[in-house]
Amino acid sequence: MNHGAIAIMASGRGSNLKVILAAAKAGSCPVDTRLVISDKATAAALQTARDEGVAQVLHINPKDYADRASFDAACGDAIEQAGCHWIVLAGYMRILSAEFVQRFAGRIINIHPALLPAFPGADGAGDALNYGVKVSGCTVHLVDEVLDGGPILAQAVVPVLDDDTRDSLHARIQSAEHTLYPETLRRMVEDGFHIEGRRVIWNQV
Repeated sequence: MNHGAIAIMASGRGSNLKVILAAAKAGSCPVDTRLVISDKATAAALQTARDEGVAQVLHINPKDYADRASFDAACGDAIEQAGCHWIVLAGYMRILSAEFVQRFAGRIINIHPALLPAFPGADGAGDALNYGVKVSGCTVHLVDEVLDGGPILAQAVVPVLDDDTRDSLHARIQSAEHTLYPETLRRMVEDGFHIEGRRVIWNQV
């Protein structure tokens, strides 16, 4: 299997999808995006993927399946058929079933808008701001059965300013994501890593 072959799953605008595709086109991120899946028919990410010439762009509708596990199984089958090694979550807003996580264990990557393990969940930036922290940021991590709980691959720090709103902080965190995500994918493909306990150790090349 081509270890640079990825599937991207997105539910919304797909801003991280866009920067990953741009970095790959520029030669700075050696991934081959073979498949983009969205659970939302109206997701802008689908059109972005089509515009950028991604080989397979699929809307898979959760309402067509009896439960989360069968929907995830259909997504997993499409991912395997496309020959993808990594699954990259880019604003994908559905919680993955345990069966899906186990099927692709160690191969699902997510980015979260907070410095995990602090502030997991749907509103990392807002939760960090409300708590009163002085720094926040973003985290690229492996996905396991615990929400936002998998081993950490990389993090970037973003200062919290006195006049920040939730939206202004989130915008700066997202800007950091757009640098961190493709760079982390590059390291995954070019360098590789191993895990000791919960620690991700990057291989020296």
